[in-house]
Amino acid sequence: MSRIFNFSAGPAMLPEAVLQKAASEMQDWHGSGMSVMEMSHRGKDFMSIAERAESALRRLMQIPDNYKVLFLQGGASCQFAMVPLNLLGNKTQADYIHTGAWSKKAIAEAKRYCEVNIVANSEASQFSDIPDFSTWQLNSDAAYLHYTPNETIGGVEFHWIPDCADVPLVADMSSTILSRPVDVSRFGIIYAGAQKNIGPAGLTLVIIREDLMGNARDTTPAMFDYATHAKNGSMYNTPPTYSWYLAGLVFDWLLELGGLSAMAAINQRKAEKLYHAIDNNDFYQNPVAVKDRSWMNVPFTLADAALDKVFLEEAEKQNLKTLKGHRSVGGMRASIYNAMPEAGVDSLIDFMQQFAAKHG
Repeated sequence: MSRIFNFSAGPAMLPEAVLQKAASEMQDWHGSGMSVMEMSHRGKDFMSIAERAESALRRLMQIPDNYKVLFLQGGASCQFAMVPLNLLGNKTQADYIHTGAWSKKAIAEAKRYCEVNIVANSEASQFSDIPDFSTWQLNSDAAYLHYTPNETIGGVEFHWIPDCADVPLVADMSSTILSRPVDVSRFGIIYAGAQKNIGPAGLTLVIIREDLMGNARDTTPAMFDYATHAKNGSMYNTPPTYSWYLAGLVFDWLLELGGLSAMAAINQRKAEKLYHAIDNNDFYQNPVAVKDRSWMNVPFTLADAALDKVFLEEAEKQNLKTLKGHRSVGGMRASIYNAMPEAGVDSLIDFMQQFAAKHG
């Protein structure tokens, strides 16, 4: 069977080496006679898997000692509620940046718990850019500032970290985590759904500064209190054990690759190749401001939208899968997360050029 390149926005491709490793250990993990899926999460075997995964992530991201790493469930969508429930304390306001579909969802959930100040909003540009920092209306009394560094649907990405002084910075990094080095110390909370750059769906990663825990509202459910999970080593209830194990294999793969600096060089090269192909062919167009283009999610349209279905059908025949754009914006979208090899991007570019020559 010819190799398939899956450009899905999530669940996304996993590294081939990780899948091979998991397959070899599927029925018998390290002589235990059990699959990881069958292990007690409190047994010594799984505890060693969990500890190794956290240690590898801490090395990868250079996470400071005063941050907890939590392996949770519920996806990033649960974090939309957990963040205000845990961080508001005695305050009644929080700052949010509105740059697309996922920040919109976070804002809507936060409004259930507090007054939301929209610091900056790119709706006027149809979410095709990030408002200049000089125009932001920051509130020094906000409990925190929340933003979405990469908007999966619109393909807009921050290539810089906002400076919000002493206000804790919260980031939904679901689509960009592990794609490059990041200074964790600049953040109060980093959270991410796993199904893009970390591992399979079912796991949510939270990196939280210790001083931000322990102040949840009295009415906060125990499962929505970060302190609950920190005190119990992310095992207050049964965690998503197999997803946690696979995430650990992905972390090991990244370390073997050379870490996040090496991954960043690959990701930048992949993105630049694809954008160059789009910009240098009148048959294709990308709507995002050049300075704010995502490395991870590349939306593009065809000169004739009537050809969209044909494009997708012919791409499928070339084993280029899941290129249809999100239903809210249409067109195409190529998600080129860490596990997408450069060969996959090259194959897509070759196909795009052939398709344009044939139908243009």
